[in-house]
Amino acid sequence: MRNVRPPMSDKLSRKELKAPDEFQKLGAQALPFFVQHQKTIVGSIIIFVVVGLGVFSIQYLGQRGDEKANADLGAALRDLSREVSASAVPEPNQPVVFKTEAEKNAAVIKSLTEFRAKNSGKAAATAALPLGHALLREGKSQEALTAFDDYLKGSPASDPLRPTALEGRGYALEAKKDYDGALSAFDQLAKENTAEFMKGMGLYHRARMLLLQGKTDEGVKQLQQLEQSAPGSSAARLAVERIGVLASQGVKIPEAPKPTAMFGGDAGSGT
Repeated sequence: MRNVRPPMSDKLSRKELKAPDEFQKLGAQALPFFVQHQKTIVGSIIIFVVVGLGVFSIQYLGQRGDEKANADLGAALRDLSREVSASAVPEPNQPVVFKTEAEKNAAVIKSLTEFRAKNSGKAAATAALPLGHALLREGKSQEALTAFDDYLKGSPASDPLRPTALEGRGYALEAKKDYDGALSAFDQLAKENTAEFMKGMGLYHRARMLLLQGKTDEGVKQLQQLEQSAPGSSAARLAVERIGVLASQGVKIPEAPKPTAMFGGDAGSGT
């Protein structure tokens, strides 16, 4: 899998950004813009990530001689890569094409839940990650939280997919309005994720939580710091857009702190 989060081409509208309380709700009826499009954009990554992790787990299971779990895991992951098309016409001997995202999510949830009920250990933990994201997309935050926790329990700090599980955990807690818990999850994401993949997203989510808690000055400061700590990233671009919207709402935006000089002396002084 690529370790670089794809650029977010969809532009967040001012209307959608003006209501921070609604910005990250994961309701089944109406997903907010960022969550909906973030899941679509990251969805392709998740597919490759999960398939890659599935291959790794299949190899792991194969080494243990558990061929049935190997095959069942591969089958349970297939729905993730299948297309969604409202106009699709089923064709004999062709892969299933789902008519809606909800239909696809339901199939993913069913197959992965059944797989986890029949298996344990590494195989069940592997399936927990895509299951958590599918449950999250359907607004089932408590079930999603359980799945993400199951995955995180067995994943080492070096696991390249831990960031997606931590972000999902934060989303689930946020949907439950447990903002302190979500803040803790996003702080852990910021601490653990040292790779380019999802660079700065933990800090961006931290800023969102501060804003949701009414800590506007702290939230704005965190957004401004993102421009320096994760320059050029999707998180930094989202931070700039959020600052612009806050300013349009009448929030006083202080001058951003100047970058700290890498070496001693004042910038530009030649010392």
